[in-house]
Amino acid sequence: MKYEQIMQLALERGFYFPSCEIYSDAPAGFWEYGPSGASLKNKFIELWRRELVRRDRMWEIDGSQVMSQLVFVASGHLSSFADPVITCQKCKSVFRADKLIAEISSIVIPESADLDQFDRTVSEKAIRCPKCRGNFENAKKFNMMFRVGIGPQDEPAYLRPETCQSIFVDFPRLYKTMRGRLPIGVAQIGKSFRNEISPRQSLLRLREFYQAEIEVFCNPNTLDEMERFSDVENTVLYMMIDDVIKPMTCREAYESKVVPNKLVAYYLGLLMEFYQKTGIDTGRSRFRKLGEKEKAFYASVAFDFEVETTTGWLELVACNYRSDYDLTSHGKVSKEKFEVLDDNVKVLPHVFELSMGIDRSLYTILEHSFREDKENDRVVLSLKPYLAPVHVGILSLVKKDGLAEKTEEIFSKMKTRYDAFLDHSGAIGRRYRRLDEVGAPFAVTVDHQTLQDDTVTIRMRDSMSQERIKIPDLDFYLSRSVSYP
Repeated sequence: MKYEQIMQLALERGFYFPSCEIYSDAPAGFWEYGPSGASLKNKFIELWRRELVRRDRMWEIDGSQVMSQLVFVASGHLSSFADPVITCQKCKSVFRADKLIAEISSIVIPESADLDQFDRTVSEKAIRCPKCRGNFENAKKFNMMFRVGIGPQDEPAYLRPETCQSIFVDFPRLYKTMRGRLPIGVAQIGKSFRNEISPRQSLLRLREFYQAEIEVFCNPNTLDEMERFSDVENTVLYMMIDDVIKPMTCREAYESKVVPNKLVAYYLGLLMEFYQKTGIDTGRSRFRKLGEKEKAFYASVAFDFEVETTTGWLELVACNYRSDYDLTSHGKVSKEKFEVLDDNVKVLPHVFELSMGIDRSLYTILEHSFREDKENDRVVLSLKPYLAPVHVGILSLVKKDGLAEKTEEIFSKMKTRYDAFLDHSGAIGRRYRRLDEVGAPFAVTVDHQTLQDDTVTIRMRDSMSQERIKIPDLDFYLSRSVSYP
């Protein structure tokens, strides 16, 4: 039920909504952020920058969304980035094979399985088209890349299916100009594009989506010499071992070989500490090691960071040890040299990746923050104050007797320092409820006493408690409460 409640809240309070929704030909899988959603997204990204990029002294770039065909020849996407599909012989409807089989028969087949495995299961379980009950053609692979034509000659290029390829092809220049030293993380926020067969559930499966990607370039011979490991050695990870989620510290995970080396353990620890500060209940999270059939074609070791939601376990971050796959492949196709000097020894760096889905993370934050306070007949988004789309609502008790003017005077002082919302209209209780639903942690009310002693009432979202404070103290009160940790 909570997914439907989040959807209703998102639509009614300006978090997100379908793209081109006024037109009948609007394509599925494209969503847009409204004012509340854009504000939440921007604050989430700033927290990511603070807790990962700045903390680890990474480099951040902003690469092009359109890239040359040769990039994806080298990366393997043109040959390998495909999902299995089956087509109805009768109505020609197309379905993703693994998803349809799981929905109808509860049989889980990895998407990377051989095509004849899908055909056998469809035949053995007599799976028919859900739309017309027709039989299916044999399964085939569907490449999910969006092709674009460049210039009057329509030269082939592609919208990037992941942001990391910019990082890989830029690495030689970055390492030289930024005077790099291994290990070094390179980060990027941006949009990626995948022609999903059956996009569904709003932000959870999109054709155009935001990624926060980190590629850590490292010396494969010194993975256990991570100087910063002590910063996270006591951070608790929830590792899935033999289908059981077991909490263990980063050090325990490393020493028991649940994770392969200190470098991987360190970055998993950083990731966990970041998500703890987003308001997601990390006690309902897990790092799940992927099997040979599940992991991406470029990964030698892979963990998915997943969080439990009402839609099931949702993958938020793909944590892939890509070894030297990418730099070797780009080196062969481009003829560029990717080796670097590390302590005067020439080495081809390996790559460990943290590929984060921003849209899915935002949905999970909304769901984990959502609660119904039936006793007080209200819906509350208990967001972390520093992530809230609105930090403070500034309200006049009534719009007469000079209260509106005083309220606007306070608002004018607050609006450039905080995301403040000015509201004069409606019953004060309903205005409080609207602020609760958008996650505003505070509401300031200007009443007749304000004109007498220069104090206002400040109301706390979660407890509904109120106190009076002096207007000159308001800025200090709010800055202390909504600043990043």
